[in-house]
Amino acid sequence: MYDISVPVRAGMVVWDDEVAVENEPLTTVARDGSAVSRLVMGSHMGTHVDPPAHFIEGGYGVDKMPLDAMIGPCVVRRFEARFEITADDLHAANIPEGTTRLLLATPSAELWDLPGFHTSYAGLSLSGAEWCLAHGIRLVGIDYLSIEQVHSPTAWQTHTTLLGAGVVILEGLDMRAVPEGEYNLVCLPLRLEGGDGAPARAVLMPLE
Repeated sequence: MYDISVPVRAGMVVWDDEVAVENEPLTTVARDGSAVSRLVMGSHMGTHVDPPAHFIEGGYGVDKMPLDAMIGPCVVRRFEARFEITADDLHAANIPEGTTRLLLATPSAELWDLPGFHTSYAGLSLSGAEWCLAHGIRLVGIDYLSIEQVHSPTAWQTHTTLLGAGVVILEGLDMRAVPEGEYNLVCLPLRLEGGDGAPARAVLMPLE
């Protein structure tokens, strides 16, 4: 089993304009008999999912996302460092026909080890998003903090194209230890009512 979630901790990398993660003890076992903490974090930190509400006015929130899209067989493919992963790259990646969940592993996962937010991560291009729709992808995930390169010339159209079609976007993964192949994915985001995003625990298991 591979846990492809990023550990949530104070001081972890977040978007420059997002609230920093805090984990402050309120009570301790030694002093109070039980430990309780105050946790502060943004909805798009670490490993998280994007629902339509993240980019689409009136779109449904994370509590309405289809759980069956986030649980089941998936394919992991690796891509070399590049600005964007295009439709041509996906076509060349030998993704099996009938794949509905696709995880894109890139060298951007190494950025988790560096302090501060970095914009040099790889993303999925608009043509790549359109390829996903044309091939019936219901969930697409990627390492680091966004499916879309922050300086993409198509200005967030990857997000709106995928989310507008009801595709689940899973961001902030760490797949460095995962070989290419086919797995069972279990991804369960927090059930935040009306949430524009939510932290998630994501694991991969061998196909039975």
